[in-house]
Order: sequence, then structure tokens, then C-alpha cells
Amino acid sequence: MPTYRDEGVVLRTIRLGEADRIVTIATPEHGKVRAVAKGVRRTTSRIGARVEPLTHVTMVCWKGRELDVVTQVEVLDTFRSLREDLDRMGPALTMLEIVDQVAVEQHPMRELFTMLVGALSTLATSDSPLVLAAFCWRLLTIEGVAPVVDSCVRCGGSGPLVAFDAGEGGFACGGCRRGQSVSPATVDLVRRIVGGDLRRVLGEGVHESDADVEHLALRAVERLLDRRLRTTRHAIDAGERRAAPA
Repeated sequence: MPTYRDEGVVLRTIRLGEADRIVTIATPEHGKVRAVAKGVRRTTSRIGARVEPLTHVTMVCWKGRELDVVTQVEVLDTFRSLREDLDRMGPALTMLEIVDQVAVEQHPMRELFTMLVGALSTLATSDSPLVLAAFCWRLLTIEGVAPVVDSCVRCGGSGPLVAFDAGEGGFACGGCRRGQSVSPATVDLVRRIVGGDLRRVLGEGVHESDADVEHLALRAVERLLDRRLRTTRHAIDAGERRAAPA
């Protein structure tokens, strides 16, 4: 059987039979890979802990007709600090869920993979809600639906922008307002993140609008996916309770 080697981040696993698991892995060169990891549920397995969700690995797989088979796994990073902190574990699992939904099997996704590893690495050193928010905004850009942040998404006017319309994909002015009301600080923070200023933003510490920016980003991604995110409904529901409808 032909084999291939690739880097990957384990997105999720499901049980198969009494000792195996099917692992779903995001890879840069082979897209989303679904492969059988044989015997990993046995206590004697040498690779069982290496194919847990959130593990960054290099792997060798046999190419199967329906499912590939994992034959070798080496760990690059376990992101231990994320696993040991529930405040960071939640956003990390949300990133995995999002990638699992947008990635396509056997379609290279080098930019998305690099972004995922970078976001997890940043999250390992910062528990700011803006890390997940920036991941979501960047994902929308990669998917070709970058949010409109510099003018009204409906009429094109310069503002002031007072609401975020997830359906339209951007901010709206007072005359076109629909969606969620937003403060000027929230608009400014989203603009800076979308513009690539995340590192400086994180260096400034906590912002009053951090949670609102995360909420808007998650709503926008759910609109793209046309489904609710299982791993972060509590964060979105909290954001909706904070904001009055526009």
C-alpha cells in the first residue's frame, strides 16, 4: 500500500471496535485526513497518547480505500498549558471544531494549518478572548468572506458604524442598523485585529470590548458554517445577553 508523511493537528477521535480509534487530523498537504489508529485504546499502545485531540504531530500513514491507517506518530507539541487550563481549553477546542468543519479531505490547506498552529501557540501564552476572535476573523478572510470594517456593509457610508450584521458580513451605520449594537471601541478593536495588529493589541492587556469582539467573531463564523458551534455556545449566549438588539 502507498504511504505518505505529513504534519498534523489531531482534531477529534471516535472509537472503532474494541481497541482502535478513527482519528481526524488537519494536515497542510493532505487536507483533512481520517485514519484508523490501530490498538491505541490498549494500555500497551505506544502511540495512544500521541493521537489525542489537540496534539501537534508528524505522522506516516498508509493510503486506504476509505480510511487511511496511521503507522507512525511523533509528537511535536502537546499544548500542555492549554490542556491544564479550562479557560484556554475551550477556545482551543473551538478552533479544532471550526477547522474540522471548513477543511476538505485531500485538499491541501497550508495557510489554514499554519494559522491553526500559530493560534494554538499564541493561546498557550495568552488567555485573551482576542486570540480566538483573531483566528475567526482571519479564517473568514481565507474563506473569501472577510468582514467589512471600514464602511457600512449595506450602503457603503463611512458611518459612524453602530451595529454588526452577521448576515451581511460587517458593520452597519445608524441608517442601516440591523443586528447587534456595538460600541466605537468594539469597532476599532475589530478593525485593528483584521488589519493584522493582534500582537500589539494583546500587548496592551485587557480591553473593555474583548468579550464583545470574540462574540461577534463567533457569530460570523457560525454564519459561514450555517450551524452552531457545539464547543462555544456558552460564550455566544453570554454575548447575546450582554448586547441589546440593534
